[in-house]
Amino acid sequence: MTPPRIRVAAYVIRHRAVPEVLVFDHLGMPEAGTQVPAGGVTSVEGLEEAVLREVAEETGLLTATVVRQVAVEDKPHPDTGQPRRTSFFFLQAPADTADAWDHYVHGDGDDAGLTFACRFLPLPLKQPLADAQDAWLGRIDPCWTTVTCDSR
Repeated sequence: MTPPRIRVAAYVIRHRAVPEVLVFDHLGMPEAGTQVPAGGVTSVEGLEEAVLREVAEETGLLTATVVRQVAVEDKPHPDTGQPRRTSFFFLQAPADTADAWDHYVHGDGDDAGLTFACRFLPLPLKQPLADAQDAWLGRIDPCWTTVTCDSR
């Protein structure tokens, strides 16, 4: 059996009039859907270190801080079916973080050369994120569970 790819995902929350979560879209790739920062963990880093790196790489945000781990999800990759284990983390961003920005991804990872349109969305979300990445928001606060047609 193939061991799972170890990954992290970040719920970066900004508190204003209502709590908001940081998401992004791939510019020029609408089929990728709206996502939270997420990616693989290298063999030389811990999970908290990896989640902060992924947030910085995919959004450019350097001021987020880890609050706690929320969940661990074992779920195959939606395209390849390969096993993966994702640890979801709750992070906080300062209230004065910009509302929206475009971030060009540097480096040599899979996302290098892509541009991500980053923004904060109020919680609860009105639509699910790509690959059901929003599934664990309710573990931070039950009021943050995504609103869907089925739950109305």
